[in-house]
Amino acid sequence: MASRSFFKNLKNRDLASLLLVEFTRSSKPIKHISSTSSPFVECNSFKTASCFRQYHDGRPRGPLWKGKKLIGKEALFVISGFKRFNDDEDKLHKFIKTHVLRLLKMDMIAVLTELERQEQVSLALMMFKVMQKQDWYKPDAYLYKDLIIALARAKKMDEVLQLWESMREENLFPDSQTYTEVIRGFLNYGSPADAMNIYEDMKNSPDPPEELPFRILLKGLLPHPLLRNKVKQDFEEIFPDSSIYDPPQEIFGAR
Repeated sequence: MASRSFFKNLKNRDLASLLLVEFTRSSKPIKHISSTSSPFVECNSFKTASCFRQYHDGRPRGPLWKGKKLIGKEALFVISGFKRFNDDEDKLHKFIKTHVLRLLKMDMIAVLTELERQEQVSLALMMFKVMQKQDWYKPDAYLYKDLIIALARAKKMDEVLQLWESMREENLFPDSQTYTEVIRGFLNYGSPADAMNIYEDMKNSPDPPEELPFRILLKGLLPHPLLRNKVKQDFEEIFPDSSIYDPPQEIFGAR
């Protein structure tokens, strides 16, 4: 009688009917009732959380959620503070002293990586300079690589040059991908002379060169035939089994 009076007071009679059926099937109490219209799932163990939640709880799914879980609360707070005080230099420097310098090594690296991912390249460069002053800092080509590529893609070529000089002072050589992106960046920036300087640096690298940066440079130097011929001769010597497509002479600007 008590159960009947209970169900009569429920506004949703369909839900009451469903609960009554489940109640009569088993003498065990129902362990979870969803407020949505999703079907009920009966579980005998509390270890399987998926049995009790048959609805979307609002949290993002996939790599984005997993990636944020890997970043500590302090690092997330610093990223937010960087962006909040980005337009106020005094507040930003004060924030760095009071919060950024307190971060552990892995949190600082996490902040740098996340700022690069969000294309906040100026803030990422600032974070990198803070890291360079820490006692635990050691020259690392891969830290330079990600930041240089992010700056080059954002067309911050002046900052790329500064970072490149700093990297070379630490006796670090980038990989082929870094050379490719920086050469491409200077060509898109309208500075073939700087692209050639990076090219000369690439030839002095202890690692063997790859074809891609050569081909990027050969394509970008079409309006500069003298520079292109020099790169072409080097390419043919280093990669004798590879061929180069030469467009019609008019494209070079010659008449």
